[in-house]
Amino acid sequence: MKKGIVFTIYLLLIFAIQSCKKEVASSSNNTTVTDSLPANEEFEETADESEEDIPSEPNVTYPKTGNKISDFLPKIDVYNIQYEAEGDLNNDGLDDIAVVLKHKRSNVLKRPMLILLQNEDKSYRLDKVSDITMPVEYNEHDYKLYDTEDISIEKGELNINLYGMGASGTFLSQFKYIENNFVLSNMEIYSAGAGGRSGFFYDLEKAEITTTETNTMKEDEPTTSETKKIKKEPYLFEKTSITDVFNR
Repeated sequence: MKKGIVFTIYLLLIFAIQSCKKEVASSSNNTTVTDSLPANEEFEETADESEEDIPSEPNVTYPKTGNKISDFLPKIDVYNIQYEAEGDLNNDGLDDIAVVLKHKRSNVLKRPMLILLQNEDKSYRLDKVSDITMPVEYNEHDYKLYDTEDISIEKGELNINLYGMGASGTFLSQFKYIENNFVLSNMEIYSAGAGGRSGFFYDLEKAEITTTETNTMKEDEPTTSETKKIKKEPYLFEKTSITDVFNR
């Protein structure tokens, strides 16, 4: 009798355990998972805003005459005046102006240069425009190409100087008027690398190039120099990139 009671209790326990397992399984199968993270809309919007929006090169027209530099900025408001220099470029006793423009929204777009010649009535006329003489300021990796830049007008010549370290090199260039053409007259290029320094000196009026090589691996740093003739041709301001003209 006692055995029968015990067996009955045992069966009841087994039945209860099996019922609990089914309820747990059923509950597990019907569980709804709630995402505790915010919706993706905000995240996607932030990602879109973080992408760099580089504008395209503007198609602009410059005014032909004006009384001040800002009068020569294009009607579409895309440029700031980055550099300017004053001095007599065409030997008429009047101070002219050289201007470098920079795009307001991008460091990697072209930097146009304008040459403004002064008139007798103190107004100015736009004489030359170049989109390539001055290189871009930063490359596509947001790296500034030259540590220091400056322009100046001295003794009838426009000086454009770019100072860089290592592979970037240093470029010192001079433009002058010969008749009605504004041309590259002299250029100095310096570069340095492992074991040496190089210098290139172009005299475009004489059609000569002098090359120097310095061996910095030796204590006395010996330098060799060679001068040779090059083809004489005009390097017009409008068509000359001072960093690419000689494809060094």
